[in-house]
Amino acid sequence: MIEVPAALARTQIECNGDAGREFVAELPARTERFLAEWGLRPTGPVMHGMAALVVPVTAGDGTPAALKLQLLDEESAGEAVALRTWDGAGAVRLLRDDPATGTLLLERLDERRQLSSVPGTREPTRVLAELLARLTAGPAPEGLRRLGDIAADMLAAVPEALAALAGEDDRRLLRECAAAVREVAGEPGDRLLHWDLHLENVLAADREPWLAIDPRPLAGDPGFELLPGLCDRFEPAGLRWRFDLMTEVLGLDRDRARAWTLGRVLQDSLWDVEDGAHALEGVRVAIARGLLGR
Repeated sequence: MIEVPAALARTQIECNGDAGREFVAELPARTERFLAEWGLRPTGPVMHGMAALVVPVTAGDGTPAALKLQLLDEESAGEAVALRTWDGAGAVRLLRDDPATGTLLLERLDERRQLSSVPGTREPTRVLAELLARLTAGPAPEGLRRLGDIAADMLAAVPEALAALAGEDDRRLLRECAAAVREVAGEPGDRLLHWDLHLENVLAADREPWLAIDPRPLAGDPGFELLPGLCDRFEPAGLRWRFDLMTEVLGLDRDRARAWTLGRVLQDSLWDVEDGAHALEGVRVAIARGLLGR
């Protein structure tokens, strides 16, 4: 029986409460179940992020793979759908899945080499942009979350968040982000989005230099994809060229991309306020101020 890493257990319970506690409790048995049912042999120590346990395995035919076990929620529910749609083009290939639990069998990548191991900012930013251009090239399949619905929910939550913020400058920033979203909310887009592509969600591979992992897919405008890449190794002086590079590689309208990037800041800020914050701070806020010329 595998031992659940303490950091994963702690994160699950902090973020998901009773559901996270239940997931952690049944994780050893669930792991053993899929190892047996899918004929997999563990070949190394388990790995984990904030939300999932990953077991390096070898399949019965000798194929190296990775067994991913995660709590099934509205974000993870679409992962198999997205990976199946991409079919390995710019993303890790899905080998098998169990829709009832969200358990995935994935092609084995080189977990020792994340894109974060590449020094500097220009090359990693270019790689992220080129992957995003590929991943967002096609329409999203039916059944995924839709950016239009997310935008409507965000805008509905703004008045309550404004009342919770202590500073007028923060309230002004939140209002400006909301105003940007209102300008584009009527055309939310229909592309298949990864939603969480940053340096640590890109791994080296044999069949391609770099492949994306861990999508939290939705249907929408590719401009909503840029913020994680802008946050990595953020330097205020580099914001403009990074934004320009990403929008150029993805072929995006700059004004729409700016609006949806501010929408992503709005989303994160609303989550912070929901968690009890009374002030806006951090890299995302600095990016918003930079895009707003403040």
